[in-house]
Amino acid sequence: MSEVEVEFGMEASQGLRGTGGRRAGSAGEGNAAAPCDLVMVPARQGLEAVDILRRGGEPAVGPVIHDAPCDTLGFLVPPGTAAGWDVPGSACTETDGRGIKLPSDPPVVGTGWLLPPGAASGAAVTDPARLRRALDEAARTIEAADSRS
Repeated sequence: MSEVEVEFGMEASQGLRGTGGRRAGSAGEGNAAAPCDLVMVPARQGLEAVDILRRGGEPAVGPVIHDAPCDTLGFLVPPGTAAGWDVPGSACTETDGRGIKLPSDPPVVGTGWLLPPGAASGAAVTDPARLRRALDEAARTIEAADSRS
C-alpha cells in the first residue's frame, strides 16, 4: 500500500470530520509531507464539480475523498486556502503543520477515495480558484435541474 503524507488542521486522534476516526500514520514515516487544506462540500455539488474540473483537459483536480456518512466530498487544496475561503455551503479546514499520513486506503471508517492521492489526474492538489468556479457552476446546474422537477 502506498502512502501520501498530507497535513490537516485537526488533532492526531481525529478523523476528517473530527469525530474520532483512526489516525492513518504519523509524521516522519515514508514520503515527504505535502501540506494541504481540505475543502468539504455536499456530495452532489462535489460530484458535479469533479466532472466540471475533469472536462477542463489539463490536470485540474487533485485527490478527492468521499465521506459517505456525512454525504460530503473533500478536495485537497494548497495550504493557506482556508484563510480566504468563503464559498457558501462549503467549509475549508486549515493546515496546522502536523504531518498525518493518508494511505491509499481512506483514513477514516466510512470514507473512500473518489480520486486517490497519486492518481488524481496528475494534480497534487486542486487549484482553489478553479474549484471555486467549478462549485459555482455545479450549484447553478443543480439549481436548474431541481427547478425543472
